[in-house]
Amino acid sequence: MRNTFITFAAVALVALMAFSGCSKPAEPSSGGAPDAAAAKIKLAGMVFQEDQFFRLVLFGMRDAAKKAGVELLEGNSASKPEKEIQLVNTYVARKVDAIILSPLSAKGSVAALKQAADKGVKIVTYNTPVEGDLAVSAVASIEEDLGAQTGKAAKQYIEEKLGGKAKIAIFCFKSQAPEQSEARVGGFKKEVGTLPGVEFVAEQDAWLPELGVRKVGEVLTANPGVNIIWAANEGGTVGAVMAVRNAGRAGQVAVFGTDASEQLLGFLQADDNILQAITSQRPTELGRLAVENALKAVKGEPVEKKVSLPGVCLSRTDPAGVAAFAKQLQEWIGAGSK
Repeated sequence: MRNTFITFAAVALVALMAFSGCSKPAEPSSGGAPDAAAAKIKLAGMVFQEDQFFRLVLFGMRDAAKKAGVELLEGNSASKPEKEIQLVNTYVARKVDAIILSPLSAKGSVAALKQAADKGVKIVTYNTPVEGDLAVSAVASIEEDLGAQTGKAAKQYIEEKLGGKAKIAIFCFKSQAPEQSEARVGGFKKEVGTLPGVEFVAEQDAWLPELGVRKVGEVLTANPGVNIIWAANEGGTVGAVMAVRNAGRAGQVAVFGTDASEQLLGFLQADDNILQAITSQRPTELGRLAVENALKAVKGEPVEKKVSLPGVCLSRTDPAGVAAFAKQLQEWIGAGSK
């Protein structure tokens, strides 16, 4: 998550070095300077929901577009396939040079994007893929890594705090984005599953906070022995923490999660000791790189077909790293809202 991202690597590295379950993020590339030809380029940047992850993606897009001196049209499909199609068609009619989006469906988004590509519009995806060879570049997090890094943190906690034994409930988003969800879950299980004393007692979809509160609450009632919860995205992690609070199980159930937001960072710093660690994606970097690659494609320059970004692990055991990341997040949000 970043606007200019010039200090991200240093801030993230503080968190990573202090916590053994984290890996070093890749170095960001530098943005180009505006030129006369760029002023005529028109890009469309799309998100599909209004949460902090996508707001930060958009901030990254804005920053890269501003630096390059190009026009950026913004749209939100609100997770509605028909709205996504409408936006794509609108941008084609407005003669954009490239469309940058996180497709709602690897298959379902193909038709509208193919029509756009057939008319010469460059397609760049971020976060989620689209089938075939439509995208000139795809920028995404390493999904398995997001689960694996948190899995390492949970494994360490289980070994040090629970004597190597735990009953774990997993909350994911398989019905929303099956490939992403399964990759994250697979990464988490690969790490934690190496402990012989671990039992996975539940695995359900719960990717929104209110859904997470209800689903986690039900699992805690049905399985009172559950003492570890892992959620695969921001909304599910928020819901899990709130459900543990509502159940009065703070100190008995530890939550691990995925993604980062002001709220989740606050949970990591809270005295209730519920949320233990999260692995954040790098959304502003996703947005920035997507715009940069779109510009390269429009200009006929070589473009990296696939760009994969590792996550950034933040742990309660490293309060200084969490505080530094929270401060940087505030700067990104402040800059992006201007």
